[in-house]
Amino acid sequence: MIKLTIRRIGILFVGWRRGLGLLAFGAAFSLALISCRTVNRSVVMLPTVPGANYIGSKECEQCHEEIYRGFATADHARLIAEGPNARNAGCESCHGPASLHAESGGEVKPPYSFASGRPPTTSYGAREAVGHTRETETLCFQCHTDVRGKFNLPSHHPVPEGRLTCTDCHSPHKDSVYRGGTALLSENESCLRCHSAQRGPYVFEHEASREGCTICHTAHGSVNAKLLTVRDANLCVKCHFQQVSGGRLLFGGSDHTLRVQQGTCWTAGCHEAVHGSRVSPSLRF
Repeated sequence: MIKLTIRRIGILFVGWRRGLGLLAFGAAFSLALISCRTVNRSVVMLPTVPGANYIGSKECEQCHEEIYRGFATADHARLIAEGPNARNAGCESCHGPASLHAESGGEVKPPYSFASGRPPTTSYGAREAVGHTRETETLCFQCHTDVRGKFNLPSHHPVPEGRLTCTDCHSPHKDSVYRGGTALLSENESCLRCHSAQRGPYVFEHEASREGCTICHTAHGSVNAKLLTVRDANLCVKCHFQQVSGGRLLFGGSDHTLRVQQGTCWTAGCHEAVHGSRVSPSLRF
């Protein structure tokens, strides 16, 4: 009798575990469905301009045929939602409602022009009214909020100062957002257009350059000088194997115990030619 009771309890316990497992699976499945459905929804707050209406990107093709056709290959074109609301999420999502522009045959400019730099401020720090001028960066930051924060870090490309704009490095209308294409060398070309001294060729190449500029530098902003991802010798240690032997710090079999105390690898007077050298395999000038 006791054995029978214990057996029944065991069967009930196994059934309870199976039921709990099925309940957990059902909850996870439901959550996945809700998550997928949430991701597929698109909410776009389009700017409103008195007297102007949205007419759809197809109308832009009549005058801007080359740009319109090129936009089909652009990374940003993938952001357009499917369905009847898609017409409002094309060219006009950045340039504003273009009915007046189209009706005037181009004589009336689109509602929003673009200027570089932060909006001007008064002596009290408040932003001045600048009409319908819409800063390029302000537009981009509406979606790329993480990039906005990076440009407020101590070391950053001079975009907020107005000496560069997002479109100097990123193409919004055609192909990849990286000017030149999606290939790694093409991405580096965006950097080398301004940083020509780092182009090379070098007799002794720093092999890290093959991985791309962003292996050491962050593109938008950093807390470290020169847009470095890491401020000290730990940047080099990510690739260069270190070994501790007998209280000594070895890099490539060479004792660096005292050298690392003199500064970073590139400021201690050892490996100043960090991008490549024409005279030394140890990346010296």
